[in-house]
Amino acid sequence: MIITVTLSLSNVDRVTDFPVCLHTGTLRLTYRLLRDLFTQKVYQAMKRISSVVKMGIPLLLFIICNSCNTGNPLGDYKGIPFTDEAYKTGVQSIPGKIQCEYYDLGGEGITFHDSDSINSGSGNYNPADGSYLHEFRINESVDISYTKSNGIDENPYNLVHPEMDQLYIGWINPGEWTKYTIDVKTPGLYQVGIMYTAHDNGQISLSINDIDITGPLDILSTYVADDTLSMRQWHHWNYLDNIVQVELQKGLQTLTLHTVAVGQMNYDYLNFSIIE
Repeated sequence: MIITVTLSLSNVDRVTDFPVCLHTGTLRLTYRLLRDLFTQKVYQAMKRISSVVKMGIPLLLFIICNSCNTGNPLGDYKGIPFTDEAYKTGVQSIPGKIQCEYYDLGGEGITFHDSDSINSGSGNYNPADGSYLHEFRINESVDISYTKSNGIDENPYNLVHPEMDQLYIGWINPGEWTKYTIDVKTPGLYQVGIMYTAHDNGQISLSINDIDITGPLDILSTYVADDTLSMRQWHHWNYLDNIVQVELQKGLQTLTLHTVAVGQMNYDYLNFSIIE
């Protein structure tokens, strides 16, 4: 019995493994093996058709891949890693920190989504003066600022003290997102932390290759009623060291940070620490 399958790879599910019955018996093809043979999307698509594969029926399965670029692990993604005159690293690596301000280059709807077309930080809250910190990504609508030591970000109400002159994403609204090309150096289970502020309780989620891997994650408010300077309620910094644990495969992929609910937050970085 021969089954020939033509796959459309535009919408597929995240999977772990796929049992295939061959003439010689049952062979379990793992993600790692299939990743080496094809791409992650092909493997995900194979899981989609697994419902037609009945255990105990000998078969030879031919996969004919449409819309599949085996030379590019990121498929049709049009973004490119951010670099400029100061930041030359490009792709951010895991394990380690993913700096939120270094989302990919590519524009609205490709590497980010913002609720308006104005950068509320660079060139506005921080007036354009020719300096790197005041004009960082000034022509993009993702709102970016930096930590200041004038009693705003360096204050006695911080739960964790941030680095000064550290760029971050702010003025966050629900539905906004930023996307990053990442290189996972070591596959395994990771603990995810976040350096942030939150005027109110909010929610975020994370996606890998546009597939949600976390669902909504609660981010606790850093509001402190004793602080009488109202604008500083957006500048009480905290670090949550374990908002979720996720399984990551090795290699290049995209990571997307979504704001799910409430907003009113600032994002400095995500930290990925391997558990096993």
